[in-house]
Amino acid sequence: MSSRIAGSDGNREEGTASVELIAAVPLLLLAIAVAAQLALAGGTLWAAEIAARAGARAALVGGDARAAARGALPSALRAGAEVEESDPVAVRVRVPLLVPGLPELALTAKSGLGDE
Repeated sequence: MSSRIAGSDGNREEGTASVELIAAVPLLLLAIAVAAQLALAGGTLWAAEIAARAGARAALVGGDARAAARGALPSALRAGAEVEESDPVAVRVRVPLLVPGLPELALTAKSGLGDE
């Protein structure tokens, strides 16, 4: 009779792992989405910094800072980019969103090579 009691205890806990997995999957997906969005924001900032530096170099030698900065940006970021040709050159870029409905985020990078 004791084996029957032990068997019934095992049956009660049989589905708990499945329930726990189902509860954890949305949290895991949310964590992955947040990490991917942060990585995308970091890549966007890095691209803006490279573009600002290219614009500052062009301005230093008398070139078109705006064209150099836009040319240094990846094509996906060029459409909404804003470039200020002051010293330092500033590049403002919108971060692409992975999840629709999130608030829009724009990052600005500045670079100057002149006398400071």
